[in-house]
Amino acid sequence: MISTILSSLSVPEIRRKIGFTALMLGLYRLGAHITVPGVSSSAAKSLSNQAGSSGGILSFLNLFSGGALLQVAVFALGIMPYITASIILQLLTVVVPSLEKLSKEGEVGQARITQYTRYLTVGLAFAQSIGYVFLFRSLSSASQPIIPQFDLQHIFLIVMSMTAGTVLVMWMGELITQRGIGNGISLMIFASIVSRLPSAAQTWYTSDNQVFKVVLPFLVLAVVAAVVFVQEGQRRIPVQYAKRVIGRRMTSGGQTYLPLRVNMAGVIPVIFAASLMAFPPTVGQLLHTHWSQQIADFFSPSGWHYILGEALLIIVFTYFYTAVTFNPVDQADNLKKYGGFIPGVRPGRPTAEFLDRILARLTFPGALYLAAVAVLPAIVYARTGVTFNFGGTSIIIVIGVALDTMKQLEAQLMMRNYEGFLKA
Repeated sequence: MISTILSSLSVPEIRRKIGFTALMLGLYRLGAHITVPGVSSSAAKSLSNQAGSSGGILSFLNLFSGGALLQVAVFALGIMPYITASIILQLLTVVVPSLEKLSKEGEVGQARITQYTRYLTVGLAFAQSIGYVFLFRSLSSASQPIIPQFDLQHIFLIVMSMTAGTVLVMWMGELITQRGIGNGISLMIFASIVSRLPSAAQTWYTSDNQVFKVVLPFLVLAVVAAVVFVQEGQRRIPVQYAKRVIGRRMTSGGQTYLPLRVNMAGVIPVIFAASLMAFPPTVGQLLHTHWSQQIADFFSPSGWHYILGEALLIIVFTYFYTAVTFNPVDQADNLKKYGGFIPGVRPGRPTAEFLDRILARLTFPGALYLAAVAVLPAIVYARTGVTFNFGGTSIIIVIGVALDTMKQLEAQLMMRNYEGFLKA
């Protein structure tokens, strides 16, 4: 990894891309510390310190914004509305025939779906901003309100500022994808999570639980090794291509493989399950009624109801999202169309059934792996009583983005070497 980074810095074009990416991420982190107009910065800082140390649901949501949510910053919502909108559009592509048709129209269709995603992002950011404004008001103390003047004018100003911040973050992420090293949206989440690493390390260092201080480094190393092992794990299905006559030429057949990853769904099921499980406690804190408070306590992130519910949702969403992203029938039709076949399996429907059976067996350990890593921090908190926000979900995201970024840098370096070889 270090050699890849050093080799990338030696190439002027890649060095400019890395510099542009670093500039955009720096601006993103700067916006996470600028308080929204109409909000008391001292009250927001007090809320951040109080909620950050309590380890509640707001502390979990604050992690993905890099600390901007509890500071009521311009980028308080972060990139999560865009991710939610992307997941919704991907799910609707399977249900709505017109969207499914667009997804098969190449770059033009993908551009139209991207435009729909942007519109939905603005709507989700606007709705979430309104909800957070009333949530911050309910969490304010009478002596130190977060929003001193709670009238229509100031509410509109705060909501529009947070919505505009989300749109700006979305634009910056797309710029990183186009002009930077790629994976702009993922790098935004990566920067948000990594920015909380110093505070998590301080929590570990100042902990009074000696067992926690000794065991945690080894536990983190074991989780990192397991995440890398599973993320890179794949089942390679051999594919043989027969000889074909194209025009007056005969192409020779070849042998390759179809890689089926153990965790084909990535981290999307974890994010989606965490968003759903965070909804009841958030509503409970917003309403402040007896029954809503009981629901919030029932789904507390440290309770076994939350752990069990999140694990089940992760398993369900892993199967569902894998089925959305990989269609065995379409894959079998493409193999048959280009003269490919799996040795020992007839083309067409038997190939689709074979791929579906293999995929179902691979998805099960992948789903269990995601569920185990995601609920591990809650189990550690329940056993030790020590809050450590940089948990399993964060490690999955950070390692996944780091591996993808390294692969992109290696691909750009390889392309650069091929270009130099051809010019020579």
